[in-house]
Amino acid sequence: MGLTAKSTGSNLIDENDLLNSINCDFTIGLAGNPNVGKSTVFNGLTGMHQHTGNWPGKTVGNAVGEYKCHDKTFLLVDIPGTYSLMSNSEEEEIARDYICSGNSDVTVVVLDATSLERNLNLAIQIMNITDNVIICVNLLDQAKKKGIHIDFDLFSKLLGVPVVGITARKPKTLKHLTNTIYDVCTGKVSPCPKTFKFNCKTDSDFNNDNNSEIVSKILKEAEEICSKVCTYDKQDYNERDRKIDKILTSKIFGIPIMLLFLGIIFWLTIEGANYPSQLLSKLFAAIQGQLYKFFEWIHAPSFVTGLLVDGMYQTLAWVVSVMLPPMAIFFPLFTFLEDLGYLPRIAFNLDNCFKKCCASGKQALTMCMGFGCNAAGVVGCRIINSTREKLIAILTNAFVPCNGRFPLLITIATIFIGGLGIGFGASILSTLTVLLVILLGIFMTFIISKILSKTVLKGMPSSFTLELPPYRKPQIGKIIIRSIFDRALFVLGRAISVAAPTGLVIWLFANIGINNISLLEYIANFFEPFARLMGFDGYILTAFILGIPANEIVLPILLMSYLKTNALVSLEDTMQIGTILVQNGWTILTAINVMIFTLLHFPCATTLLTIKKETGSKKWTLLAFALPTVCGVVLCMFTTLIYNVIF
Repeated sequence: MGLTAKSTGSNLIDENDLLNSINCDFTIGLAGNPNVGKSTVFNGLTGMHQHTGNWPGKTVGNAVGEYKCHDKTFLLVDIPGTYSLMSNSEEEEIARDYICSGNSDVTVVVLDATSLERNLNLAIQIMNITDNVIICVNLLDQAKKKGIHIDFDLFSKLLGVPVVGITARKPKTLKHLTNTIYDVCTGKVSPCPKTFKFNCKTDSDFNNDNNSEIVSKILKEAEEICSKVCTYDKQDYNERDRKIDKILTSKIFGIPIMLLFLGIIFWLTIEGANYPSQLLSKLFAAIQGQLYKFFEWIHAPSFVTGLLVDGMYQTLAWVVSVMLPPMAIFFPLFTFLEDLGYLPRIAFNLDNCFKKCCASGKQALTMCMGFGCNAAGVVGCRIINSTREKLIAILTNAFVPCNGRFPLLITIATIFIGGLGIGFGASILSTLTVLLVILLGIFMTFIISKILSKTVLKGMPSSFTLELPPYRKPQIGKIIIRSIFDRALFVLGRAISVAAPTGLVIWLFANIGINNISLLEYIANFFEPFARLMGFDGYILTAFILGIPANEIVLPILLMSYLKTNALVSLEDTMQIGTILVQNGWTILTAINVMIFTLLHFPCATTLLTIKKETGSKKWTLLAFALPTVCGVVLCMFTTLIYNVIF
């Protein structure tokens, strides 16, 4: 199979341009519900490393790849997962528009062998639009484990279209699918869908007042077909999943278990990240020493050496050494829960809370994505149907800390809270502190969502279907590869691209001044009175402002300011950092307020640019900047006031 790949945004693909550019013979649409392994089929056929996850809404745009079978070249279009063509979320509109356009020579509908009746709903709708349909029943290995048997010959006869059974994660099973696609495209096999005519042949027909009647007929057809083609060794094959869900999604245990899982993830991140961070810091320090020798050897001016080594290189070194180890631990653990199928359960547990805030329960999913990267969480808001609810989710996504903010939270918690404990207890205290900060972020998400829904974004919550996919055995190898390359290195690369020019600017601020006072010090002195009201000093507020390109550089800017080194400081020992902070007037109040403001302050530059792109509005982007910042300022001032009254 050859490979030519392209990913599109949320706009409909211009198939004629793609066909002309890569000279394909046929175009194949790949449709299906979320969680059926559609993207895995896509990856297996094209060789692309498209991200796949065991939860709804991962694919929001159309991904396109090319593969070859026999003497023909096929353009494969991965259509966003959807439960129905009668829905109105962005990804569901994309799917419906593409299928109704007739741009594909064949539409392959992927079904989950363990949830055939539910998945068949979409397949019947698609067969009502186009005759050239192939049914691809995936996850046969899971069906076998559960004792589910499917009569494919009878299934094909009842539907009137070819039906192919596969296990997408096993590439050898895809050969039958590619041969069937080839036969249909070349006319060797002519599908003829039977008995599925509900007077819906256009896009607009799927958005009318008769939807409920149509859906009822389709569900009845699906039930009758599945009762004939499926047999079960045990009728209660899903009993294990249901028993687990009774615990994980219960009103009593659901949220505590969720917090426990998050706590374990953060504890492992805190415990595991320190040592590799020290090793990387030592490595980069050694390289920096060699760079000094090199610039001295070529007789470079001190200004150039400072700008490139103390400014650009040291900023990059700090970002990599501080950011990479936590990400290398956090992302695989988080992806493990995703691959297991637990993230939809989190959304289910939080759905009622979001409903009370007049927001969408899907916001829980985008909030989870925000823990990795707020920019990714903003893009993920496309899965929300209502424009109003989508805006609420976008505006509040920065209320949960992204990966770039965790190093500062963990460092401060370890120094000022963990220091109160001994040995193992220190890491437990640090973990609980970080967890409390996260709970504060979630609480603020609810509060601000409620305020927005009652003011500038008035409205009632819409209903939506949230599938709880079956639990699946995580693929550890793929989790590690996907987490490191698709997430950790991607986010790291973005941070590096922002940190390099920022390092130059910071170095100039620290080295250019008037009357032996640097511009950095002038800025800090300007903010000092206001910062004192928030319970910290002007240098801290300056570090946050200068750190807008990347949250990872806030702490090194602060240390550089305190030590008057005229360059970013990289220290290996957390306690050494703590000594510097205490010597510059830090107290437990300072630490608490810094953690609050780390959680609640303006999003990074990348997230703001993403918000501007997603909303197309400067107004909403400005509001996304102001909301967390105002909340952070007010909360810090309130905390300082209470502390001063008590102590």
